[in-house]
Amino acid sequence: MSLASPTSLAALPSPSTAVWHLGPIPLRAYALFIIAGIVVACWVTDRRLRQRGVAPGAVLDIALWAVPAGIIGARIYHVITSPAAYFGTGGDPIKVFFIHEGGLGIWGAVAGGAVGAWIAARQLGIPFAVVADALAPGLPLAQAIGRLGNWFNNELYGGRTDLPWGLEIHRMDGGQALRDEAGRPILEEGLYHPTFAYEALWNVGVAALVFFLDRKLRLGRGRAFALYVMGYTAGRFWIEMMRTDDATTILGVRLNVWTAAVVFVGALIYFLRVRGPREYLIPVGLPAATATPADSDVSQVDLSATRGGRVEPEVPEGYRVVSEEQFAHWRQTGEAPDEVTNPAEPDTGASTDDDGDTPTAAEGAAARPADRDS
Repeated sequence: MSLASPTSLAALPSPSTAVWHLGPIPLRAYALFIIAGIVVACWVTDRRLRQRGVAPGAVLDIALWAVPAGIIGARIYHVITSPAAYFGTGGDPIKVFFIHEGGLGIWGAVAGGAVGAWIAARQLGIPFAVVADALAPGLPLAQAIGRLGNWFNNELYGGRTDLPWGLEIHRMDGGQALRDEAGRPILEEGLYHPTFAYEALWNVGVAALVFFLDRKLRLGRGRAFALYVMGYTAGRFWIEMMRTDDATTILGVRLNVWTAAVVFVGALIYFLRVRGPREYLIPVGLPAATATPADSDVSQVDLSATRGGRVEPEVPEGYRVVSEEQFAHWRQTGEAPDEVTNPAEPDTGASTDDDGDTPTAAEGAAARPADRDS
């Protein structure tokens, strides 16, 4: 990576190279940061799922569905909201498939990823709300890491500024800065708001907020994810209005500003209306001896079994939703709670008090098998 000399001592430089070539293979900074973000999100989600009783490795099964679906959703959203480049005058429809040239929308990524995660959760027998809540702090961290790719691409910046953290912007072509006759990278005139950096820092703050409130309030039933959505869209609302790149507008306002406002309201309504304790899971179809040791805070369920001298993976048949007290008892003793004796009793969590404590009457209802969506 080479950096141009700053035009001011009080300025943030930008990389002049966003693509490196390993022989004929291009290594794009944006893609590398996206992959790094996915790895971080998977690590955080895996740990949080295991703290709720899910066996190790389940996050990889979820990612195999969620990541491709998220990429497809992100591309679809971009094409729908910016159709002129593909179907307008001088557009090239075949470039719809040229994802390597850029053009992904976070709203489509979240929606597509949610569909993929839902499919995987159904296959694994894990309530979708458990997956969403486990992902809640990891997703903004992944987004923050991904925004570093925009820095390398010299894109998604705001208007001119004279602030000490004003950003230098190179004139880029094909992942490389254009250069003058002396071989020096060419800079755009002036300094600009690093809106991608504002969003990255905001997302780190959202991750910290979700982690803290989830730990304090013991959120469940998708409320931790709703909290993430509210936090992210609140920041995206004001940051989006600072950006100067081309975008579809409605009534003179960028489409993503409208989207952020609508999604925020939807998440707020969900967060306020939905109630219930945090869900915990115990595996079905594995021996009680594989229960988590009491001195560990994450699931250590052994997914290996020896058959014919070979170690093969052993996957739970599914999971049962239990209360926190029942989960703690299972971790200490390996004894699963009895099945529900009154299946007609609804498991709505409506009787749960505000601080997340589960009434005794609701504990049995919470222990039913997780054979449907949450």
